[in-house]
Amino acid sequence: MSMTSLFFTAAGVGLAIAAPVGPMGMLCIRRTLTGGPRAGLAIGLGIASGDAFYGLIAALGLVSISQFMLAYDRPLHLLAGLFLLYLGLRTLWQKAPADTANGELNGNGSSNGKLAQVGRAGALRAYASSLLLTLTNPQTVIMFAALFTTLAPRGAFSSAIALTTVGGVFCGSIAWWCFLVTVVSLARHAIGSKLRLAIDRLVGIMLAAFGVVEIRRAL
Repeated sequence: MSMTSLFFTAAGVGLAIAAPVGPMGMLCIRRTLTGGPRAGLAIGLGIASGDAFYGLIAALGLVSISQFMLAYDRPLHLLAGLFLLYLGLRTLWQKAPADTANGELNGNGSSNGKLAQVGRAGALRAYASSLLLTLTNPQTVIMFAALFTTLAPRGAFSSAIALTTVGGVFCGSIAWWCFLVTVVSLARHAIGSKLRLAIDRLVGIMLAAFGVVEIRRAL
């Protein structure tokens, strides 16, 4: 298999890994609805960065780091579960701000129809939270180790092959998050404020449910 074929095969794997809508997908959808595409892309970039980090560990054979992460599998699942539960409950209890639900008000009290958009600081916080949440799943190391065993040419594994595979997975994952954010952003401007609020509440319930599942896995 050539390096180009390896890259695109790995990108397809990255796309397939990211596509199922789990807790991180729900988080991305929620942040896109409430904070705009910048917030959603920051979430997706954090997830892809976390996957790439674990993929690099598996590819380069950093056994000591992977063993350390796997040794603390339960505490990490507990941490992830508590964080997801917190995000879900905060979403359920949070009131819809006026600029999100009904458009921003200008000086004379009328709405200019704009939806809320997060700034650079908000995007950085979104990136950091999704990255840390992704890193609380050390089982990803095992998944990527199996991936490299399957994709890498026999007897020809090298740092270049490892980096090509990690880069492909990262690009495939990012492609999915860009697609998801684009679709949600278009829907965000098309749907009404009541439906946006209902979707936000539904996402909150699902995030809390995923959090409970992660907590049960840790106990």
